[in-house]
Amino acid sequence: MAHDHSHHHTHTDSRLLGRAFFLIATFMLVELAAGLLTNALVLIADAGHMFLDATALGLSWWAARISAKGFDQKLSYGYHRFQVLAAFINGLTLVALIVWISIEAVHRLAAPEMIKPIPALIVAIIGFVINLVAFRWLHGASDTGNVRAAALHVLGDLLGSAAAIIAAVCVYWFGWLYADPVLALMIVLILGRGAYGVLKESTHILLEGVPQHVDLKEIKTVLSRSIPEVTEIHHVHAWALTAEKPLLTLHALVPEQTEVQPVVAEIKRVLNQQFGIDHSTIQVETGPCPDDH
Repeated sequence: MAHDHSHHHTHTDSRLLGRAFFLIATFMLVELAAGLLTNALVLIADAGHMFLDATALGLSWWAARISAKGFDQKLSYGYHRFQVLAAFINGLTLVALIVWISIEAVHRLAAPEMIKPIPALIVAIIGFVINLVAFRWLHGASDTGNVRAAALHVLGDLLGSAAAIIAAVCVYWFGWLYADPVLALMIVLILGRGAYGVLKESTHILLEGVPQHVDLKEIKTVLSRSIPEVTEIHHVHAWALTAEKPLLTLHALVPEQTEVQPVVAEIKRVLNQQFGIDHSTIQVETGPCPDDH
């Protein structure tokens, strides 16, 4: 039942990411054409943001689709880790986007340029609505690192469209050309925090780090105290396929003549119910651990 639930989430993620990708990519072309026709640099820049985001969404969509495959002889744990890899790449592209926005903002602060505010305002409003729709789609998907990274990209475009709207209004009503670079730097701060979170989580998983909600010391203590047959728990290792799929291996020392199967079943039950770990490998020993040598 859990497998069906996970498969449903993966299928939903793939569908929503695909819809968001085509929506963003289509409007990116429209916005680029509008920017060139109106000579509005703010629209051309936002189209550049959307190009990066469309690429990231396409990558996330592909990752969600490929992760739905079962395991095979080459990848015995399946393709779930592709979602983490996609989130990591998306995080890097977010960093590239942040650097690009920062350089462009500094350039415009030094030499502000005039834009045609009315056409820019109309296209920016349309872009804001489209990005809002895409963001709500992704917000309704499952809370995986891959989807969060994609949603952050769309959030960046949402903020970019909002900044373009405010910049166009400021230029039209007040003639203040510095509105665009100032708002862009505010976006950099928001996206920087999001990019850091995505890169931190995905890097931790790719380095086989212990999942954040897993306490190895607590696991050893609980298993040793709650299962009478267990004398000692050692060689405990935990990692994750994705942030939502923790894995664990451990060695359990039991007295001789102990029935092994019930002990293994009880260890797995405790790991699943108390720690949310439904995939574990248990090595039961009745004497010195052979791995200690």
